[in-house]
Amino acid sequence: MEDERLKERWQLAAERIREIPGEEQAPEPFRAYFCWMARWIEQMIQAYREVEQGNFREKSLAQLQEENQSWYEDLLGAAYETSWGNPAYAAKKLGEYGKLLSFLYTELRGMTAFVCEQRLWDCVVVCELFLQVYGMFSGEELPSREEVRQTIYWYVSDYSEEMVARRVREQVDPRLSFAADIIEKEDLTDLRYLYLFGEYISENELETARFLGELSQEEIDSMARTYTEGYRMGFVNSGKDLSRKKTVNIRYNLGFERMIRAAVGQFREMGLSPVIYRAAQHSVNKRQHIRIGYTVSGANLQYEYDHRNDAGLYLDEDLVSRKLRMLRQAYQEVKQLAREHAGPAVVEVFGAAPFAPAVKESCCSLTEKQQKLQVHYQNEAGQITNRYIPGEERSFTIIAYPLPEIGEKYREIFRETVKINNLDAVKYEEIQQRLIDVLDTAVQVRVLGGNGNRTDLVIRLHPLKDPRRETIFENCTADVNIPVGEVFTSPVLKGTNGVLHVKGVYLNELYYRNLEIHLQDGRTVDYGCGNFDDPREGKAYVMENVLYHHRELPLGEFAIGTNTAAYVMAEKYGIASRLPILIAEKMGPHFALGDTCYSWSEDTPVYNRDGKEVVARDNEISLLRKSDVSRAYFGCHTDITIPYRELALIRAEQADGTGIDLIRDGRFVLPGTEELNRVFQGK
Repeated sequence: MEDERLKERWQLAAERIREIPGEEQAPEPFRAYFCWMARWIEQMIQAYREVEQGNFREKSLAQLQEENQSWYEDLLGAAYETSWGNPAYAAKKLGEYGKLLSFLYTELRGMTAFVCEQRLWDCVVVCELFLQVYGMFSGEELPSREEVRQTIYWYVSDYSEEMVARRVREQVDPRLSFAADIIEKEDLTDLRYLYLFGEYISENELETARFLGELSQEEIDSMARTYTEGYRMGFVNSGKDLSRKKTVNIRYNLGFERMIRAAVGQFREMGLSPVIYRAAQHSVNKRQHIRIGYTVSGANLQYEYDHRNDAGLYLDEDLVSRKLRMLRQAYQEVKQLAREHAGPAVVEVFGAAPFAPAVKESCCSLTEKQQKLQVHYQNEAGQITNRYIPGEERSFTIIAYPLPEIGEKYREIFRETVKINNLDAVKYEEIQQRLIDVLDTAVQVRVLGGNGNRTDLVIRLHPLKDPRRETIFENCTADVNIPVGEVFTSPVLKGTNGVLHVKGVYLNELYYRNLEIHLQDGRTVDYGCGNFDDPREGKAYVMENVLYHHRELPLGEFAIGTNTAAYVMAEKYGIASRLPILIAEKMGPHFALGDTCYSWSEDTPVYNRDGKEVVARDNEISLLRKSDVSRAYFGCHTDITIPYRELALIRAEQADGTGIDLIRDGRFVLPGTEELNRVFQGK
């Protein structure tokens, strides 16, 4: 009965939307907006019918490409300048209603996914919202801006329970197998399969699939094994019981399906079923512009950035409280599935041109109160998630590969990346132990920048009670973080002081020029970047995208990267600015703002291969979990790396004031680590 009612609502909405382009009820310029949107929705309605009837599969690759382009054509290149999805254009044409109607455009865009998944309820509610707003502009008088905003608010409020519950279930329930079915059952030699996902398919996705299609099954299995074995070893090395788990979340960029299919088979051998969900489509489930789930390289990164704060239209205390209640209820309903979930296995991509977004006044923004509410929600949501998927029982792994966009030497760079991902972990472990042995004798580490880098930092280290059985740094050997190549610790905050500076760095798909962070007792006290002429804009940019609206963040990690081979590869191909932090962090010292590496699992013992326990798992902030867990975590961990070419000195300093140099002028100088410099000789 409920299904029939939903189909009836869908039919009524479709019929009404089909009439709009022939009507003149809404005055210009609103008529132009609603007619364009109605025609676009008609495309989605037609596509829904074709998918439902199976006609979608009868189209040629060329037809699917053309259709896919038509779905996204107003977001591509220069066309975005006159797209209703562009808040600047919407504000120019629609005045005070611009932000609201541009938000409506963005919420409707989720239909590309809902159509392909045949998620009728999601299609119905966004179409009914569109019709409700259209009706408000079809009367004798225009509605007030607040009336339109209230309509959007109640749409979010009324339907957020279903949206949040669906999102939670997607994260843990393998029966929601839309993507897994495509990966495991479709003919991956026929590239038409890519268009079944309902995402924008660019040359990145097509060429990736073509290239992987040329590799032997042995090569594909080897790539997948590096990834899945890293995941398994993450449990082994942290002493966690993988046998108690039944699902693994796979996150990746479309085009890698051959590798993911092999990985799914290998995970199944471990007793793990895949949970593969796409990046969030509904605004209520999004976290700014960050895409979590399976995704694509994107039609337009500026568009996504422009809508990062759309929640500013509806976020308030009541909604936050309600979302948290719904989140608890949703997890409670799937508590057994959640308990059996092992954590994410992520395949990142890199190679896109560094993206430095334009900041527009026409975009939605969060008030100071809303920023605090957002931080509060993320903190509380993290606690809820950890209650049902305990941090001390889960793990993860991350590996990265290039996109074709990286340039004409893509295939060569891809093969070099495979080699980097499979470096000899035993050799690195032995060399890194030399660094750790010295660092364990130190009270602090001094880091100085060079060649124009203004870094001058002192990092205070955790004291050891029993050096025979304890160590400060973890010896990272390519399990959860692939490739190999770092030693890391959670610094003591008090006494950690100075300036961190990087001339250029790429963080979470955004580019920063002359990023500078000032630390006092391990906490951020000032920050900025040179992306803008006005320093205030640079400060706001860092506040929003590095600190995530937190008033301050602690230094959660200090590490020394040892993967000189990755660094030399980056220099050889001129791709240093395009590498993901996963690889970049292994190419010099790096510093993470936010939670420690042991977030939510600090009480779980961690040991290096020499049997010593890594005791520096906490700092003064994370220890607050023992008295007030809401103050202990921030829900973020952003690594910032100083490349070797910008590094003058890393010195381990002892309590008596003496010091031992580990790196000078970008080269390892500690006896026993010189082999790391050999790759530089062939540059």
